[in-house]
Amino acid sequence: MKFSRLLLLAMASLVFAGQAVAADKFKIGYLRVMDDAQAIAAYEGGLYKKHGLDVELVEFKSGTDLIKAIVGGQMDTGVLGFTNAVAWASKGADLKVVGGAQHGYHAIVAREDTGIKDVAGLKGHTLASQAEGSTADTVLRGVVLKNAGLKADDVNVMGVSPQVAVQSLVGKRVDAAFLFEPQARIAQLIAPVRQIYEIGEVWPFPCMVVITSGETLKKRRNDVWKSLDAQREAIDLLQKQPAEASRLIAGYFISEPTLKTLKHGNMPREDIIRDAIKSQTFSAVLTDKEQARMQEIANILQEQGSLKTRDGKPFDVKTLTDLSWQKERKL
Repeated sequence: MKFSRLLLLAMASLVFAGQAVAADKFKIGYLRVMDDAQAIAAYEGGLYKKHGLDVELVEFKSGTDLIKAIVGGQMDTGVLGFTNAVAWASKGADLKVVGGAQHGYHAIVAREDTGIKDVAGLKGHTLASQAEGSTADTVLRGVVLKNAGLKADDVNVMGVSPQVAVQSLVGKRVDAAFLFEPQARIAQLIAPVRQIYEIGEVWPFPCMVVITSGETLKKRRNDVWKSLDAQREAIDLLQKQPAEASRLIAGYFISEPTLKTLKHGNMPREDIIRDAIKSQTFSAVLTDKEQARMQEIANILQEQGSLKTRDGKPFDVKTLTDLSWQKERKL
C-alpha cells in the first residue's frame, strides 16, 4: 500500500510537471493564407525563440474555429479576421485586439469563359467566398457588392475555403471567386481566369488582426508582447526581403517545389509566393484610420443583422482594442 501511494504521488507529480511544461508553451493559431504570413515567418525564422518564447503554431481551418479556441483558452493568441472577435465580444466574451497584421487585399477573379468583366457582371452568377459572417464575407456583401449596385441575393455566394475556391474555379463549379493571396495568384496561374477587382486598391481595411483573451492578457501579458515583437520583426522581413521570407513560408502554401502553370510551365513555388508577398501590405500597428475602418465593418455587421448588442446600440470597437503594446513600443 505504501509503495502504491508513493507511486501515485510520483505519477501525479509527473502529470503536474507535464502540465507546467505545457503551460509554458505559447500557442498561436493561424490560417493558411498570406494574411497570416507574419505568424508563419516568425515561427520558421526562429523569431519567437529570439524573443524568448517557446511557440507552438497551430493551424485552423476557419477563423470561427480559431476564435473558439481563444475564447476557450486553448490558444493564447491568433491572427484572424476582426469580425470574429466582434461577434463573440458582443455576446460577452472577454477578447482583445492587440495588434495589426495585414491590410485587406482580396481579389475577385472570374473565369474567362463567363464574360464577367466587373463586379456588376457577377449578377446571376456563382461566386466562391469565405464563410458567412467572416471579415471577407462581410466586406464582400457590405462594400463590394453594394458599391456595384448588387443585392446579396443577386449573386449566389458559396462559403468555402480559399483552397476549395481555387479548385472550384478549375473544375468550373463556380464562375468567380473572392480570394486571399496566394490563392488569387495561384488561381490565375493554373486556371483560365482573370482578375476583375481588388478591394485593397478601392477600400483598404485591416483584414487580419492579432487577437487574445482578456485572461491571457492578464496572465501572460509579457509573452503576448514578445509574440508581437517577433511578428513585427517578421513583417519587416516580409516587406524588405520578400525572397527570403518566401523561402521560409512557401511550403505552407504550395506543397510541391514547383507549380505547373498554364502559360509559364513549371514555376518555383518560392517565386510565386515572393510575388504574392510583394503584392500585400502588412502592418503590426493599428492606426486611428484603421480603427475607424474597423468601426465601419462592425456597423456593417449590425446592418446585416449578423451582430446584435444587448442594448441595441452600435457596437463600440474601442471596447475591444488594447493597443498598449504599440504605445509602449512608441509605434
